Amino acid sequence: MEKTRTPTTRHLPADERRAVTVRAVVELAAEQNPSELTTAAIASRMSLTQGALFRHYRTKDEIWEDVIGWVAEQLLARVDEATRGVASPLAALEAAFAAHVEFVVLHPGVPRMLFSELQRAEDTAAKRKARALMAQYGERLTALVEAGKARGEIAAEVDTAAAVTQLVGTIQGLVIQSLLAGDPGRIRSGAPAAFALYRRGIRRSR
Repeated sequence: MEKTRTPTTRHLPADERRAVTVRAVVELAAEQNPSELTTAAIASRMSLTQGALFRHYRTKDEIWEDVIGWVAEQLLARVDEATRGVASPLAALEAAFAAHVEFVVLHPGVPRMLFSELQRAEDTAAKRKARALMAQYGERLTALVEAGKARGEIAAEVDTAAAVTQLVGTIQGLVIQSLLAGDPGRIRSGAPAAFALYRRGIRRSR
């Protein structure tokens, strides 16, 4: 992710300033605990004062809402692009999996942000957006699993909801392993074997 610190940040139009703010937060979340991020750190990354930052956001929660909204838009767009035109539902599931993995490798702060937000006790706008993202992502995976059953690629007895949960959980497992190792690239290297194991579990026996 290209660094956001530039000498012209303070002169950007409002929409661009908000986009740069999102990028700054995602970058910082890859470097430290998102729950400990301060508006001072965000403003510093952007070469701004906190006062300048709060001309566009009333609260820190509004910044988080924008960030989660960006994550949802970017991740779902990548998944849609990766699966578009793929005739085989099982191959499309693998393409969605690979697109998700690559997104996390490029933006390692994203899963940290999502985990942090979903663990908050209060029901914030950002938390609602995170839940909506998971629901929309789940709908896409559900459609692919059902299509795979209809085409005879996926075993009819496979529980669709469980298959969707397992696929998301496989990615989360890779993320946790990469966090423990301090190596985001580990997600990419472990993904093919992880999906191969998943595929064997749901594929219809020939």
